[in-house]
Amino acid sequence: MSDDSKNNNDNVDNSANNPTSNQPSVKVTDLTPNKGILKGKKTDIQNPELWDFPMNYPLSIIGHEGEHESLLNEIKLILGSQFPDFDLASIEVKPSKTGRFHSARVNLYLTAAEQVNALYAALDNAKTVRIVL
Repeated sequence: MSDDSKNNNDNVDNSANNPTSNQPSVKVTDLTPNKGILKGKKTDIQNPELWDFPMNYPLSIIGHEGEHESLLNEIKLILGSQFPDFDLASIEVKPSKTGRFHSARVNLYLTAAEQVNALYAALDNAKTVRIVL
């Protein structure tokens, strides 16, 4: 057996173990505490401690093909019910390059993780929504 197996850790960054280093002491495993296991519903925030509330939250909602008007109406219903102070006229709707899909862009002001969970659950149940970014 060669010395290579003993010195296998020579190229590993030990800045997480060195408190005097200028690098933050965060390990990759600290960023994924759930170990791939989903907590709660699929639309729930998995790590709410990583979110900094209150915050501005830009959102793009892409609708199914040919659903431009019904997408806009459904988004207005969802946002109007969950965010009464939101200006529905500020929703920007743009077609894709090919014109097959439309995306609605909004900028929301969120104050709690529960708002995000409720919003994503409502958008997940919306028939005209294809994907949310």
